[in-house]
Amino acid sequence: MVRAMTADNLRSAFGGESQAHMRYRIWGATAKKEGFENVSKLFMATSDAEQIHATLHFNALKDVEGDFPVTSMAGFGLSETSKNLQGAINGEVFEYTEMYPAYISVAEMQGEEEAIKAYRFAIEAEKVHAKRFQEAKDAVDQGKDLEVSGGIYLCPVCGYIGLDPDEEACPLCGAKRAVFIEY
Repeated sequence: MVRAMTADNLRSAFGGESQAHMRYRIWGATAKKEGFENVSKLFMATSDAEQIHATLHFNALKDVEGDFPVTSMAGFGLSETSKNLQGAINGEVFEYTEMYPAYISVAEMQGEEEAIKAYRFAIEAEKVHAKRFQEAKDAVDQGKDLEVSGGIYLCPVCGYIGLDPDEEACPLCGAKRAVFIEY
């Protein structure tokens, strides 16, 4: 059974990733409405990546029972696409610089290997998400949509988001291109 501190952290990570999943869906719809079709696709792909992370955290909980905590959504209301992208960048950077490193430390202390693996996948994917959102924000701030040559690609194993249609495998987990989901 997962120890209490790791279980609490997994619940928190599950909640955060679940909220990011829905927040990015909402922001993707806003970007589409404002005419930023590729930014919208990026938000949708990243939303699905956050769902993958939430599922990994949920599965790592195994047989832990109890309610998942509710975290405030203050500051994440609808706004224009550029502001939404900045909110997305801030959230992704927080996750890979503060949240997941702390969670990994606790899981390592408690010997929770599955939780450590889930957190490490998430940390590396969040770095890529922040980069993709910054690229999109730079374009939107110039009044343009995000330029993509082929599509936006999601690795369903770890949540990596790729923009290269010729990428043969996920650079984070090694999953083959054939399993990528195209947006």
